[in-house]
Parts: sequence; structure tokens; C-alpha cells
Amino acid sequence: MKFWIILAFGAVLAASGTPKVTYSKSFPGSVPAYVEIEVASDGKAVYRETPNDPAPIAYQMPEDDTKAIFELCEKLERFKRPLDANLNVAFMGKKTFKYENGAEKSETTFNYSQDEDAKLLLDRFEKVSETQSLYFDLERTIRFDKLGVQKSLLQVEAALDRKRLIGGERFLPLLDRIAKNETYMHMARERAAALADFFRKDKAKAE
Repeated sequence: MKFWIILAFGAVLAASGTPKVTYSKSFPGSVPAYVEIEVASDGKAVYRETPNDPAPIAYQMPEDDTKAIFELCEKLERFKRPLDANLNVAFMGKKTFKYENGAEKSETTFNYSQDEDAKLLLDRFEKVSETQSLYFDLERTIRFDKLGVQKSLLQVEAALDRKRLIGGERFLPLLDRIAKNETYMHMARERAAALADFFRKDKAKAE
């Protein structure tokens, strides 16, 4: 089961007139084979793993990351120009950037781009996808594989060290659950508590 934060504002995001940037990638054979991430200018975001995902994940994007996404969108002229490099390179997935604001809609699709701003925007969305995958893995091990929790926490920690996490505070409910439950290994409880402390301090600093 996929849960981050309540899903209630997912429908609101779709229906509102708030400016929105959407990234999607279709790459058959990869895991997941499809990813779609919507981000509104107020930070409300939705993550999907199919175009008509019956259980989309709604969450709040950190303010700095939201601002960076929309700044890059503006630098890329709201995706009104082509971004594909049209080079003979390996297929790396069909990627689409889309901008919507009321009646204004524009999008561009590419396999590989040499545009530096496009690369930066792609990397930000890839970080969101990686963060979501780590969350799913930690949630799964908590429920079904207590001995695997330590490995999942190490993966979260490694991603944090490599600056690949966006919105680490979303892990807090899971981390607190591990830290306070004596049925998990002592090392896992200590690591979960340390990560939770870091994310809380980082959130307080941002606020």
C-alpha cells in the first residue's frame, strides 16, 4: 500500500488553476516503467507510477525545491521549444516536461538533452523519484522484513550523503515507528533515531 501524506489535495491539484509543472518518463523494462510527478507553484505535488494510477501519492514539496523547479521552467521558456538533442544515442526513456496555467499549456518530449537547464530540471525530478523508491522500500521492510530495515535505512542514509533526497521529513513517521519499537534491531533503532533527528533539525532550519 502506498501512503505518504493524505491524498485529499490530489484532486484539488488537478482541478485548481494554480500553475503546474509535470514531469513524466516512460521507460519499458525499467523499475518503475513509468513515473509522473506533478508540482504546483504552492508546492502541492502528486506522484504516479501509471498514467491512471489508482493510488497516486500526494505530498508537499519543500519550498526551495518548488521554487527551483519553476525557475528552471521559466529558463526553459515554459517548454515551448524543443529540448531533444537529436543525437544517435541509446534510448534512455521518453521524458516529457509540461507546463499548465489555466488555458496556457505547453510541453516538450525528449530522450536526451544537452540543454544544461533541462539537465538540472531532470535531475531534480529524478531525485523525487529516487526518494519515493526509498520510501516504498523502507515502508515495505517495516511491514514484512524487519531484518531488512537496517539495509533500507543505510540506503536512505547513503542517498542523503549523496544529496539525492528531496523532502526527507516525509520519512519521519516511519523513522519514529522504528526508533520506538524494540522489536527492531538496536542498530536499526539507533540509525532511525539519528536520521529522524537530522530531518527534524533540517526542517526547522528551513522554516
